[in-house]
Amino acid sequence: MIPGSFDYHAPTTVDEAIKLLGELGDDAKILAGGHSLIPMMKLRLAEPTHLVDINGISDLDYIKEENGYLCIGAMTRESALEVSELIAEKYPILKDTSEVIADPLVRNLASVGGNIAHGDPANDHPATMVALGAEVIAKGPGGMLTGGERTISIDDFFKGPLMTDLGQNEILTEIKIPTPNGKCGAAYKKLERKVGDYAIAGVAVALQFDGDSCSSAGIGLTNVGPTPIRASDAQDALEGTSVSDDDINKAAELAAAAAQPVGDHRGSEEYKRAMVKTLACRAMQTAKDRAEGGS
Repeated sequence: MIPGSFDYHAPTTVDEAIKLLGELGDDAKILAGGHSLIPMMKLRLAEPTHLVDINGISDLDYIKEENGYLCIGAMTRESALEVSELIAEKYPILKDTSEVIADPLVRNLASVGGNIAHGDPANDHPATMVALGAEVIAKGPGGMLTGGERTISIDDFFKGPLMTDLGQNEILTEIKIPTPNGKCGAAYKKLERKVGDYAIAGVAVALQFDGDSCSSAGIGLTNVGPTPIRASDAQDALEGTSVSDDDINKAAELAAAAAQPVGDHRGSEEYKRAMVKTLACRAMQTAKDRAEGGS
């Protein structure tokens, strides 16, 4: 099938895009990379009558550290995460994540902000951002003093399948991730049927250590529930431990218990839970190894 007819708009500033969204109402959709929206339009699962293309807004494309955060502009391409020296050195979990999204052709155009704003539990960045305790910056019409900006905790951002906390006339402009300090490590592991496919399951893990003891942990699960899942019991099980093999196995079992998979052509519920446990073990071990200076 081909998409239904629509009007095309190409604003050059965020404020112009927000104004358009307000004027066009519920029938308008943001077009970023388009690799989530366009396929849905071709299948007539989404039929917006207006597309607001934000690819011309150049000031939403950046990767930088600022005021204790890694700041990623919403229009930063997935391929930029793959080649960034800053990401490779200090945030390798983001490189893990971007490298398993679709294929190089898609990653050259797909945006990090679009991956998150689409609200698809099968997308990879949401679980990674849950593990890292990220924040989302959204901009809407608002008032003059605030510029219409608000900060949304990643745990409050995802409301359901393809549903987020973004208002109809708001745009996700930035993702903020706390800058790691001291001994820490993080990793993302994904199981897919073939290269570039959606995950059968995925697990993101971020560990912070105080000496040899885990002081905090973040664990996010991909495509095993209606939203990305924070495996809180698994996180709690790691805190205060040395993240030994036994600790990892116990936490992985709790991560699998937190999963809410639905059986489909990618596997049964039992299979997906088993894969969550396996992937959680691998991600925890890699995160620990990185915290200890490994690659």
